[in-house]
Amino acid sequence: QLQLVESGGGLVQPGGSLRLSCSASGFTLDHYNVGWFRQAPGKEREGVSCISSTGGRTNYEDSVKGRFTISRDIAKNMVYLQMNSLKPEDTAAYYCAAGDYYCSGYVSHWRYWGQGTQVTVSS
Repeated sequence: QLQLVESGGGLVQPGGSLRLSCSASGFTLDHYNVGWFRQAPGKEREGVSCISSTGGRTNYEDSVKGRFTISRDIAKNMVYLQMNSLKPEDTAAYYCAAGDYYCSGYVSHWRYWGQGTQVTVSS
């Protein structure tokens, strides 16, 4: 199974910002819808944001609306998640996924996954 690769995670104070990147290895990412998910220890993997294959449609989980922005650069085969005004409850491993379904909440619907990048928000 081909995978995506996430980068950009780290430790940040509450109110800070991070930009996560998602790159494709071995396939063309712009053929697929892309989603960002996160998973904290002991919790289910949670959908955070989605973007259509063309970039023309986006969706956000209520808890991140107004703070996070998803975007994609077709030429660079990349998808980004800009995270502003970070809160401790945003702490999780963040994963990007690609697939044919737009913004599916079911993990099994996504064809490609990255290994995750850790985001820790703490003072």
